[in-house]
Formats: sequence, structure tokens, C-alpha cells
Amino acid sequence: MTLKRTLSSQSPLPHPARLRRLALPLTFLAAGATLLGGFAFPPQHQRAPRALNVLLMGTDERDTISAAEKKKFHAGGRPCGCTDVLMLVHLSARRDRVSVVSLPRDSYADVPPHRDEATGEELGPHPAKINGAYAEGGPDLTVRTVESMTGVRIDRHLQVDFRRFIDTVDDVGEVEVCTPRRLRDSATKIDLRPGRHKLSGGPALQYVRSRHVDTSADLGRIQRQHRFLVQALRGVQARGLLSDPVRSARMARTLLGSGPQGFTAPELVKLAGELRKVPARSVEFTTVPIAGFNETRPDVGSTLAWDRERADAVFRTLRADRPLLAASADPVPKDPPGLKGYGPVRGSRLACE
Repeated sequence: MTLKRTLSSQSPLPHPARLRRLALPLTFLAAGATLLGGFAFPPQHQRAPRALNVLLMGTDERDTISAAEKKKFHAGGRPCGCTDVLMLVHLSARRDRVSVVSLPRDSYADVPPHRDEATGEELGPHPAKINGAYAEGGPDLTVRTVESMTGVRIDRHLQVDFRRFIDTVDDVGEVEVCTPRRLRDSATKIDLRPGRHKLSGGPALQYVRSRHVDTSADLGRIQRQHRFLVQALRGVQARGLLSDPVRSARMARTLLGSGPQGFTAPELVKLAGELRKVPARSVEFTTVPIAGFNETRPDVGSTLAWDRERADAVFRTLRADRPLLAASADPVPKDPPGLKGYGPVRGSRLACE
């Protein structure tokens, strides 16, 4: 049947007022399709799937938590408006592999030229610690700084402050972590004996912030953050939360908060659905290869120097959408890691056994 015959066989077009009455339910239907992944009405010529690079920024902004919470979870102190956590997260085009590269906060960086939003002054390129890019120019400058240092295009970014972190963990339920040794931190006051522990939002914040546990400092904290992410993913997968559009939408709204983000809630829900079956073995974690400490500079302070040759190899691998580990490789991570970080390990090696 031709399009002309189809139209001619139908009743006359509805009155404009009726069309307006139809618009609202159709809008909800379209929104629901987007929420469920955007597959209800696929375009005729879909683009081939491609890899996605997300920059996860954990900021030290804490003015959104109460004075009681600051005291209870030892999260006081004066924030610098910096990124204490920077993770470059690469999702393969087939969404069957995730590679996470942590960029230590004290890494030496060359900040690109930008305009100071407060004064309007044009600032030229200059050296800084990588976590200071956020303090100078927010997420946009942080993204530009990471792109210039890695050669990896950032497609999306996600900011998580103390409030968003606590509320998101509480939203999904407790996250179980495990440790083969006692973890005591003089600053966050966390004290975990060897074994398994279920952490709600506040104690989980203490866990991922602790860097005074041993001499590994920020590198040990990064490894614990990786362990936490593996266990959080395991938990939401086991509870079926990533395949539940209503719960996924609520988690997305909590994580994104009310401020500007590099994701919309439907995009985040769609991505969560795509990752619901990725096993811990298919998630790779590493720190950017580190050569050691740079000479201390009065304008920057003490910074970490990347091992440029090895770091460039890591970022080439991400750009090519290849795994960091060979299929047969399954190295055991050192705990605590050395001060030069650690090479790629599978999430299954960081998960609770």
C-alpha cells in the first residue's frame, strides 16, 4: 500500500485542538523511550557505536553537607575548590569493557590559556598541579587540561562533591568493602579491621578520602577508590538496579544534583543500562605511569612527573579502543601500591573474594 493510498483511506486529520491534547501523552511516551535507552524509535540510519571517554571529577566541595556531618565524618577543613579525584574512564564501543586511568591530584600539568571568569583577564598557559585546573576554570578547564595532557578526547564529564557522593551511596544501599589489613587514618579517623565491612554514605566518604593510612599516600587512596568502584558496581548489578529504569533515574538525579553537569539524566540512565552486565574482570584499573617527583618549584610546589613514554602508550591504547591488558593477563595488585603507582589490573582482583 502506498503512502498516498494510506492517507486517503484514513479519516480527515484531527482538529488542531485535538492534536494539542495528544501532544502531552506523546511527550511522556517519548520521554519514557529516552529514559529506557532511546531505542523505542530508532533512526533509520543509526551511527555505528563508538567508544566513550568520561572524565570523573571528585571535588573537595563540602559546603553542601551539614556541620554535623562534617564533624561526624571528619570532613571539615578548608576546601581548595580542587579535584581530589580525577579518573579518565574509557568505555569500549561495544560496551563490553571499561578502562579506568586515575590521574593523581599532584601531577604536574600545563594549564591551557583561558579567561579568568572572575576578573575577565586572559591568562596564558602556565604550570600547576592538575587538581588546580578546576579551581581556576571549573570543569571546562579541567577537561581541556586533561585532553592536552593525554591526547584523549573527553566526551562527557561528571562532577561529584561530598553531598552527591553520600546521597548516591545511601540511595543504592550500603557498599561492601574488604581489606586484608587494618586501615586506620589519622585525618578521616576511619578504622577498619581486616575483613568485610558494609559502608553507608558517610563512612564510605571517609573510606575513599583516606590517604594517611600508610606511606603510599594518594596512590593508596586511589587503589581504595578503585576497590570501592568495583564493589559499588557489583552491588548495583546484584540488586538489578541498573536494569530498573525507575531506580536508575532516581540514582541519576541524585548523582547529578542540581548544578550543571556533562551528562543529562537520560544519558546517564542509558549508560547505566549498557553497563549492567559488564563483569568485574572486564573492568581495568590503573594509575597513569609515574616517573617520580619533579624538582619543587616555588610557584607550584611538589609535583609528580608522569613517565611520558609509558603514559603515552596507555593513552594511545585508549584512543585505539583496545584493552590495557592482554586477554590472558591477570596480574595481582600490590597492596599498598608503590609511590610510582601500579600497572593495569582487573577489577576482579580488586573485588572482595
